[in-house]
Amino acid sequence: MNEAPLLDIRDLTIHYVTHEGTVRAVEDLNLRLGHGETLGFVGETGAGKTTTALGIMQLIPNPPGRIVKGQILLNGEDLLKKSDKEMREIRGNKIAMIFQDPMTSLNPVLPVGEQIGEMIRLHTDMTKAEALKKAGEMLETVGIQATRAPDFPHQFSGGMKQRVVIAIALACNPGLLIADEPTTALDVTIQAQVLALMKDLKDKYKTSMVMITHDLGIVAEICDKVAIMYAGNVVEYADKRSLFLNPLHPYTVGLFNSVPDIDTDEEELQVIKGLMPDPTDLPKGCRFHPRCPKAEPACSKERPASIEVEPGHYVSCILYGANKECGGKASG
Repeated sequence: MNEAPLLDIRDLTIHYVTHEGTVRAVEDLNLRLGHGETLGFVGETGAGKTTTALGIMQLIPNPPGRIVKGQILLNGEDLLKKSDKEMREIRGNKIAMIFQDPMTSLNPVLPVGEQIGEMIRLHTDMTKAEALKKAGEMLETVGIQATRAPDFPHQFSGGMKQRVVIAIALACNPGLLIADEPTTALDVTIQAQVLALMKDLKDKYKTSMVMITHDLGIVAEICDKVAIMYAGNVVEYADKRSLFLNPLHPYTVGLFNSVPDIDTDEEELQVIKGLMPDPTDLPKGCRFHPRCPKAEPACSKERPASIEVEPGHYVSCILYGANKECGGKASG
């Protein structure tokens, strides 16, 4: 990528300090997202995907959470050095987030038009009347009649609520949109409609997007790049085509093997053995080695570095590149 990325995360580490111990939610995470790109952020529940998103938004609950170290560069500016006031101006304006559950994202006692208008007025000098007019236009953009603006959230279906949330997120035309499993609470038909809408609006507004999901079908549908996350680390990063045609990390291979294939007649799926590690007691070395079918003795000693196996395709595994040459002594 020749031009400077829109989002550049460097060595990001986020911990939650609890009575039971320190939860190492994100460890030394590195990630880049270009202008107009969509990045699929994939991993099991507890991998650290949402924590990373909240870190970008500077919404980590403190206590118990804290960003231990790292940089989050948006257009070259480090968000971790911004004041609370500066971040309030950035949120919704330059970065917007769509949360998992639209039912809890909306204020139940405020008409949806006013909720969209509130976001617009926060970041522009529009009058209330102008903001409400723009809110009606945003509702039309997401496929809801502007006449529904005075209605309350409980008068909308789940899919329509999610459309309202998308309208709020896009109201100020942010450069970066973070979508945290935005279709989890919706049925399959509505999921497809919401994803198609997000894809169209992303193209229309030239927005970059981080799509947090555990659904590889969603990744195939709308993402350009993919980051596979496991226990707080990105273990593989590539463009969608490379990752789907040539998954390299044993965890990525396991994810693909656990997806049903309608073309083959199999009695049972190939599941990844074991469970995600306890984030307060992570294994030494490669975090995946206790579950890995290709684990070697070196895997339990040193964390593998992220190696560029082919242009733009990075993997953290001692089976590849310099990691293999030095017997797993690279650290990432």
